[in-house]
Amino acid sequence: MTVSTPQTAPEISAEAAATAIRKARGAMARYRFMALVTGVMLLILCVELGIKYGAGALTDVDGVMPFIAWVPFAHGWIYVAYLVTVADLWSKMRWGFGRLITMVIAGVVPVMSFVLEKKIHAEAEAKLAALETRYLG
Repeated sequence: MTVSTPQTAPEISAEAAATAIRKARGAMARYRFMALVTGVMLLILCVELGIKYGAGALTDVDGVMPFIAWVPFAHGWIYVAYLVTVADLWSKMRWGFGRLITMVIAGVVPVMSFVLEKKIHAEAEAKLAALETRYLG
């Protein structure tokens, strides 16, 4: 059995490389979509919390609350879907554990998902382009 190091990485077929790259690009597309949806829902959640606790401390907001009470639940379930896409992309790109934690946190820090999505996309595209050059010529 041969131990793989960066200098002696095992060679794979062009077909296997193409399949892996295609799957990684699919995971990237799903992640990008969910990062944007999660970020928007988090901003809507911040508005909901502002109305509930900010404006609610100053005036009666009971008439508005039934219309926005769904927001925390929606964000919660969207965040779960976001976590699935994060885990999928992270595993396909073989990034470190710190990157996983950063991506997970981005779904609960307002605006962070937008910023991190842009950075992740650029890094993943560069890595995938390098892999295409190496394995697909």
